[in-house]
Amino acid sequence: MRHALEDIQKQLAALREQIKRYDYQYYVLDTPTVPDAEYDRLFRKLQRIEQEYPQLITPESPTQRVGGASLKVFAQITHDTPMLSLANAFETDEIEAFDRRIRESLQVNAVEYAVEPKFDGLAVSLRYENGVFKTGATRGDGHKGEDITLNLRTVKAIPLSLSGDSVPELLEVRGEVLMLKADFVRLNQQCLEKGEKQFANPRNAAAGSLRQLDSAITAQRHLMFFAYGVAPNSDARVPQDTHSAVLAYLGKLHFPVAQECTVVSGCAALINYYRRIGERREQLPYDIDGVVYKVNTLALQTKLGFVSRAPRFALAHKYPAQEALTHLLDIQIQVGRTGALTPVARLEPVSVGGVTVTNATLHNADEVIRKDVRVHDTVVVRRAGDVIPEVVSVVMDQRPKNTQPFIMPQHCPVCGAKAVRIQGEAVSRCTGGLFCPAQRKQAILHFASRRALDIEGLGEKLVEQLVDHAIVKTPADLYQLGILALANLERMAEKSAGNILTALEKSKQTTLTRFIYALGIRNVGEATAKDLARYFGSLDRLMDADIDSLLQVTDVGPVVAQSILDFFAESHNKEVIERLRASGVCWEEVPGEANLRPDTHFIAGKSFVLTGTLPNMTRDEAREHIEMHGGKVIGSVSGKTDYVVVGENPGSKHEKAVRFGVKLLDEDQFKALLQSF
Repeated sequence: MRHALEDIQKQLAALREQIKRYDYQYYVLDTPTVPDAEYDRLFRKLQRIEQEYPQLITPESPTQRVGGASLKVFAQITHDTPMLSLANAFETDEIEAFDRRIRESLQVNAVEYAVEPKFDGLAVSLRYENGVFKTGATRGDGHKGEDITLNLRTVKAIPLSLSGDSVPELLEVRGEVLMLKADFVRLNQQCLEKGEKQFANPRNAAAGSLRQLDSAITAQRHLMFFAYGVAPNSDARVPQDTHSAVLAYLGKLHFPVAQECTVVSGCAALINYYRRIGERREQLPYDIDGVVYKVNTLALQTKLGFVSRAPRFALAHKYPAQEALTHLLDIQIQVGRTGALTPVARLEPVSVGGVTVTNATLHNADEVIRKDVRVHDTVVVRRAGDVIPEVVSVVMDQRPKNTQPFIMPQHCPVCGAKAVRIQGEAVSRCTGGLFCPAQRKQAILHFASRRALDIEGLGEKLVEQLVDHAIVKTPADLYQLGILALANLERMAEKSAGNILTALEKSKQTTLTRFIYALGIRNVGEATAKDLARYFGSLDRLMDADIDSLLQVTDVGPVVAQSILDFFAESHNKEVIERLRASGVCWEEVPGEANLRPDTHFIAGKSFVLTGTLPNMTRDEAREHIEMHGGKVIGSVSGKTDYVVVGENPGSKHEKAVRFGVKLLDEDQFKALLQSF
C-alpha cells in the first residue's frame, strides 16, 4: 500500500510539473506549446487523482490556483475580489448534472440562467474611480495580476471615462480583451511581410499585444474588449438583482457587451443555446471556445458560493477542441489538378472539432521548414469549421532523437516528371502537364475549353467519366474515341455521342495560338500564346527555341521562358503533341516575326477591319490569322484602313468602307490573300 501511494505521489508530482510548465508558457510567455484540449485533459486527470487521494492535495497544486504567475517586468495589482476561472464541461450529461446540483441546492424546479459566449482572449479587470479609468490588470493568479493600465488605455473599445447619474464612486468592470479574426489575419500578414514571427492564433496575438512593454505597439494591434461582469458592488446605482441586468447596465455605460448574451430557463434551453451558438461559431467575428452558463439571480449566486478555484453558480460548456495533439507518421506529397506539389502530414488518428483527422496540410516546403516539422514529431493539429486541418506547430520537448529535416522532392511522385519552383512562388509544380495522371482531368478540360480547342459538349462530368473509366489518359486519346465507348457512358445516348465525335473532328482545324494555349503550359495564357505564335509562326520552332530566343518575344520574361523550356523538356509532353498531330490536329503555320522581312510579306503591317458573320470562320479565328501573318485588326474604318473583311449582315463599317474606297474581301478572298503570302 505504501509503495502504491508513493507511485501516486510521483505521478502527481510529474503531472503538476507538466501543467506548471504549460501554465508558464501560456500565461506568462504567451507562447502556448500544446492545444487547450491537451491541457484540459491533463488538468482533469490531476483533478480525478486528487479527488481519489485528497490527502495528497498540496497548496501549490495547479488545481488550487487560477492562472499563472505575473511577469516581473510589470507592477502587481491585488484584486479586491479574486478573479476566479470557471469549471469546464464537455458532455451533455455534465450539463444535466450541473443543472440538477443547482436545483437541488436551491430546492427549486427550474433555474433561470444568463448565457453568453466564452471568449478566447485575455481576462482583465478595469477599475474606475468617480467615473475615470484608473488602473487595469490581468487576471494573473486570480489574486494578483499585472498592471497593464497604459496598454489598456490604447484599446479604443474601453471607455476612459464614464458619465451619467448611474456611475458609482468605485466600479470594477471585468471582461475579455481579444483580437477580432479579421484583425488577426491582417496582423499576421504584416508580420509575414516584415519577416517577423507570426502568431499562432488570435488569443495568442491579443495576449502578446496587451503585455507589450511599449504601449505604442499595443496601440497598433487593434484590440477589442467585451465586458461580462463587475466585481461585487453594493452601490445602489449598480444593479443588485440579476446578472443580465448588470450586462444591460454595462451596455448603457458604453461598454461593449456580446450581442449573443441572453437569458434562458432550464437545462434543455442551455443545451439548445450551446448548439445554436455552435452553428454560428465560424461566422462570429471573434474566436470562442464555448459558452458560459451563470445562475441569473445574484442573490442565488451568493447563496451557492464558490469552491477553491471556481464559482458553483457558473459553468463553461466547451466545444470540441479545434486543436489537438497527435503523432506525425509520415510526410507525403500530394499532386493537385494544376500540378502543385503539396506536402501532407499523415497522422495518428485524432478527434479535432468532433471529426477524426488522419491527414493535415503542411501548405508548402517553406512552411515545413519554418515550423521545422519532421516525421515522428508530436504536433498540434488545428481544424476550424470546414477548413482543411493543418499542422500548427511542433511540441519540441517531445521530439524523438535522430529525426531528419524534410526535403522537398525534385521530381513528381506521380509521373516522375521534373518538379520546378518558379522564383517568387511558394509551391513546386510538376512539369508533366499533358501526361501526369494527377493532372489528367484538369489538362483535358483545359484542352477542350472554348478558348483552346473548343470541343463542344466535352464538359466536366463527361471528362470525369472518361478519366475514371481509364478511357482517356491524355488529350491525344480524345481523338481515338469511338461511338460505342462514348454511348456506354452514363447519360450518354448514341446521338449525344455522335455530337461529341463531330465536335472532336471539327476541333482538329485550329490555330497555332489556340493549340499553344491548349497545352496548358504554366504561365502561358491566351495573350502569351498569341505572342509566341506570332513570333515563331511554327510549333517546331517554338519547341526548339532556347531561352535567348524566347526572351525576344513580347512580354515573355525569364519566368515564362523557363516554364516553356521545362514543359518541352519533358519527352512525354512531346509524345502527346506528336500523337495529336498524327490524329489530324493541324493549323496554318507562317514564317513568324522571327523570320519575317516586311519587304517579303505583303500583309505585314497592314490594317484589317472585320464586319458581319463569316460562313466558316469566327471573328476570333480571322483575327488570329491576320495577326499570325503580321497584320493588325482595328475597330473602325478610316481612309487609312487597308482591308475590310465582310461577312453576312454587315453593319455601318461596310458602308464606310465603300465611302472611303477601302478594299473589300469576302471569306474566300480573305483566305486567298492569306495563302498567297
